[in-house]
Amino acid sequence: MSYQALYRVWRPQSFRDMVGQEHITKTIQNALMQDKLSHAYLFSGPRGTGKTSAAKIIAKAVNCEKAPVSEPCNECDACRGITNGTISDVLEIDAASNTGVDDIRDIRDKVKFAPSSVKYKVYIIDEVHMLSTGAFNALLKTLEEPPSHVIFILATTESHKIPATIVSRCQRFDFKRITSSSMIGRMKEIVDANGTEVEDEALQLLARAAEGGMRDALSLLDQAISYSDEIVRVEDVLSVTGSASQKHLSDMAEAFVEKNVSKALNITSNLLHEGKDPVRFLGDLIYYYRDMLLYKAAPQLEELLERVATDETFDKLANSTETDSIYSIISQLNQAQQEMKWTNHPRIFLETTFIKICYQKQEAVSGKQESASAEPLLKRIEQLEQEISKMKQGGYSQSGSASTSDEEKPKEKRIIRSGGASNTQVKEMLKKAKKPNLVELKGMWGEILDKIRSEKVSAYALLSGAEPAACSDQVFLLSFQHEIHRQMASQENNRSYVEEAVYSTIGKNLSMLSILNTDWQKIRAEFIKEQQQDQPSSEEAEKEEDPLIAEAIKLVGDELIEIKEENENE
Repeated sequence: MSYQALYRVWRPQSFRDMVGQEHITKTIQNALMQDKLSHAYLFSGPRGTGKTSAAKIIAKAVNCEKAPVSEPCNECDACRGITNGTISDVLEIDAASNTGVDDIRDIRDKVKFAPSSVKYKVYIIDEVHMLSTGAFNALLKTLEEPPSHVIFILATTESHKIPATIVSRCQRFDFKRITSSSMIGRMKEIVDANGTEVEDEALQLLARAAEGGMRDALSLLDQAISYSDEIVRVEDVLSVTGSASQKHLSDMAEAFVEKNVSKALNITSNLLHEGKDPVRFLGDLIYYYRDMLLYKAAPQLEELLERVATDETFDKLANSTETDSIYSIISQLNQAQQEMKWTNHPRIFLETTFIKICYQKQEAVSGKQESASAEPLLKRIEQLEQEISKMKQGGYSQSGSASTSDEEKPKEKRIIRSGGASNTQVKEMLKKAKKPNLVELKGMWGEILDKIRSEKVSAYALLSGAEPAACSDQVFLLSFQHEIHRQMASQENNRSYVEEAVYSTIGKNLSMLSILNTDWQKIRAEFIKEQQQDQPSSEEAEKEEDPLIAEAIKLVGDELIEIKEENENE
């Protein structure tokens, strides 16, 4: 006989073989013994948690020659025939391949006939959510008034896609993810029966990689056995699953605690070089910190931990990491994992996330020092706000551009400190922008980036894809491709390096504003349109007639030209 996969050989043949679903098996066993089975069941839950296996066990139990029984005997002709798939009265239908109305109508026409070899006809419809609307409608009448000799068992991984009219006619059971401890116990039974030697830590890694699915766990175990020589070791499982070991996760957590950016980036580089999946690595880290949070809250309940073993290193890291930091790290890792699924550059997201966590951890550890250094800046901002308020209350208003400029300067400083830019702020900045300034900045941008890289590699990495969009005598605007890069580059500890590099290269003390590229394109188009609407038609004609103005337009750009009439009396 040809080789069969472990999950097929060890597929549950009785309710006692099913692990982690006791809340379902006990209810069904009681119904079997009391002869109170429903005519229709809906089994929903994640893949590999035993939905189809439970359905076939029910089919054997109701048709067992020793019925009523809480467990099928698996010895009589009916039990063996259902197990082998030779009894035509028990049909397992894949709804993904039979989605049409005609397929369900065929079932509806045949249910009226009595079973040929057993007591009950059992229809097991797998992935039932794949049926079309017409097929559901065809199934509805049969589910509502089925013959007494028919049982329907619907299985799905996406119960929200099933019409409420179908759900209301079924008894629903929700299969839950199987805990790591239950999977490890089941795998130990299997490897002991097969005479295979597997390290305990390797079984833990397999259970962690299976993410609650027993079938996935057995498939990975099968693969690890084939990959290994005589003993299935941790290294074999890591190679098969692409997961990171607990040592890798602990090393990364230590880098966060130590604020060691170089260590974090080196670990990342080594893992990616080994072929680890960035998204999976982030998922492993999230579970690592989830377990750390539970361990800090209830250290006596180690059975709640799903992904880690509570060794000395883990205990030390848990004690040295504040709870608020764990919440923050989990949030950042989760956000990065979601964004990473839609990018072509997952490594950049991975590295920038780790850099950000290291810096934020540094701020948490040296909170007093950071607070002290920020205090003068906060006082200065508060002072400027008070001065502006007094000037407005005192009726300070002068005609002319000088008054407007004086009022805008304090506001402009506050814009710079925030690092971001609103629509109004960008448009006000564009009114002062000059094309020669932008040309000069763009021409020296490569040299500026080189200086930033020599001073701070992490700041240089954040500027990947960023480019100057506009420049005045006081401020320059950078447009970014990714929001996460814009936010991190706008932080004081990164923005200061950019501003210093600009000053040392072009000799101008400019402050940096940042904007997302998509927002910049919209604001720029709006600004040009507004400027064109504000220009009188006579001015347009004058610009075209005056050769000096025409030449100025070529040099500066039409949107930045403003014509002022000279006073003949002056």
